[in-house]
Amino acid sequence: MLALSVALLLPAAALIATSLVPAYGVALSTATVTLDNYAEVLLRQASTVRAFINSSYLSLLAAAIPALLAVPLALALTRLPRTFARLSHGMLELPYALPGLVLAIACILLFLRPLPLLGSLYATPRIILIAYLMRFAALALKPVEAALGQLPADLTEAAAASGAGAVRRLLTITAPLAAPAAAAGALLVFMSAFNELTVSALLWSSRNETIGVILFSLEESGLSPQAAAVAVITPVVIIVLLALLDRLASRLPAGVLPLP
Repeated sequence: MLALSVALLLPAAALIATSLVPAYGVALSTATVTLDNYAEVLLRQASTVRAFINSSYLSLLAAAIPALLAVPLALALTRLPRTFARLSHGMLELPYALPGLVLAIACILLFLRPLPLLGSLYATPRIILIAYLMRFAALALKPVEAALGQLPADLTEAAAASGAGAVRRLLTITAPLAAPAAAAGALLVFMSAFNELTVSALLWSSRNETIGVILFSLEESGLSPQAAAVAVITPVVIIVLLALLDRLASRLPAGVLPLP
């Protein structure tokens, strides 16, 4: 436990210390400590502020869309023949297993040419969203599949015997019981997409930067204190989101959110 605590706390302490000095290599002391790096990335740099906004809404969409579709999709997969079910699982898990750069190149080749009614998705935030959905679909689906596997079959059988159709059984029995698992999957997707870099590195365009891209750009430009400030802010955003969800859980039916 001590080794784990040290392994977690030392990098965090190094990031915080670097974010509080005016330049990389300056020793942290009462004379050198400054919050100017945080003011720079949060208030003065338009690209950084834009990156936080872009990553926030793209991550929320990438988390919400699979969460809404995970239960019916998981049910559909359970009704497929075993061969087709394994093939479908493989197709859903392959984008997560592939390196992010490979997936990004595939998205560029797939969406570079204009599509009917949509046009070209290249150099738009929509291509990043689609790449996130492809990459993190498995994260949203796995908890729901595990939850559905533990549901008693007699619940849906009793509802069917009482005359409830498939849609009504889904909305009144299966979906409410699987909601905590879907919410857990959505949280996993949000936390993974919020700091994502490898896919975004090739798909971002002007005014469509993400946090990972900005963080990498700042570090490559020699602005390590500002990069450290961004790196400190991102987990704080996630912690604040989890705290808000914890407060929200008390106002929702029990079990809707996977929080104590």
